[in-house]
Amino acid sequence: MIDRRPALIICCANAHDVATAIAYARQHAMPLSVRGGGHNVAGTAVPDDGIVVDLSRMREVQVDAARRRVRAQGGATIGDVDRASQAAGLAVPLGLVSQTGIAGLTLAGGIGWLRRAYGTSSDNLAAADVITAAGERLHVSETENPELLWGLRGGGGGLGAVTSFEYHAYPVGPDVSFALVFHTWQDAQSALRNYREWASTAPDEVSSFAILWHAPALDEIPAEYHHTPVVTFAAMHLGDSAEARHDLAPLRDFGNPIADLSDVIPYLDAQRAFDDDYPAHELRYYWKSLYLTGLDDDALGLLTKINEASPSPHSTLDIWQLGGAFSRVGAEETAFGDRSAPFLLGIEANWESPDDDNANIQWARNAHQAMSAYSTGAEYLNFPGFYEEGEQVLRASLGANFERLIALRKQHDPTGLFSRR
Repeated sequence: MIDRRPALIICCANAHDVATAIAYARQHAMPLSVRGGGHNVAGTAVPDDGIVVDLSRMREVQVDAARRRVRAQGGATIGDVDRASQAAGLAVPLGLVSQTGIAGLTLAGGIGWLRRAYGTSSDNLAAADVITAAGERLHVSETENPELLWGLRGGGGGLGAVTSFEYHAYPVGPDVSFALVFHTWQDAQSALRNYREWASTAPDEVSSFAILWHAPALDEIPAEYHHTPVVTFAAMHLGDSAEARHDLAPLRDFGNPIADLSDVIPYLDAQRAFDDDYPAHELRYYWKSLYLTGLDDDALGLLTKINEASPSPHSTLDIWQLGGAFSRVGAEETAFGDRSAPFLLGIEANWESPDDDNANIQWARNAHQAMSAYSTGAEYLNFPGFYEEGEQVLRASLGANFERLIALRKQHDPTGLFSRR
């Protein structure tokens, strides 16, 4: 989807290389972007006729089990961090697809399976090493440059090149209870209403989704349902198996599911559960999002109509259950902003052929417009389309934090080196 032509791609091995690349861009007044571990479908890591500071070779991960801290270089992926931290019986709250780079994920928030138990990736950012537009190397923590740490926690980036991230980690695994239940389209409305009620009372140990899409051609799903509209519920439970069976029973036992693939599985496998749905360099992507104020019957009915109109069987409407630890961080405590919405709607247009670009992008934009009536107006900055609304999407999503973040960017990047696109 992203066809831009940078003048230079500088593949960095260490922080010195990053500082050298930034100095070169500053000297020649060239557009500059930073690429971490990849997976950003908005394409913000690639400027035309500019410089890409590529951190993808910087993937070292260090685990301090005694302090429950994990330090990872800026080019690391979720999979890199998961493997290293699980070896010590720990996990960092990150995203859902293991090939995702931790840098962009964290700087725009980072929501995954641990969100209701431990919050976002950005909430758990304890420290970072940053190289600013002026070439200054800063260590950032609660006691060193705390205002910069505030901005790195969910403000969307643009404050410098982060060469390392240090996270809080938590005892998780090695196994977790994972629910994955498929319902026919005929039962979609009743199943979604049941999900809505269950999600409002589920404990913090559970993070879940309702997914409206088309059934994949899995052997466990009867063939007559393949590629037809379905509703899927996915959930991870961090407690012991007895607690998990009790807490997940209302989700698993409702109605007559066409498939129930739930099981106790390694945490690492749960983190890779959706990897195959996002094959690198095979599909085309356009993702939008909205924080929802609720899921009344009218909203659920509209979502089912939108799914029926999808031009691609790969596209999904993902209803993320929020609340728990995610919601207990004040709106001004981090740049991420307001946490009051009970659900996040992810609108994922995923398709195969360039010939179908317009139809799929328009489907996602129509869905976004139609569901805006049920939203706070804010978007999750990791699912921003192509940032085509520019400053508007930042203002709507960061709320009262927007002006504070812009002042911070001007302090550390007065010439806009990191925002020339």
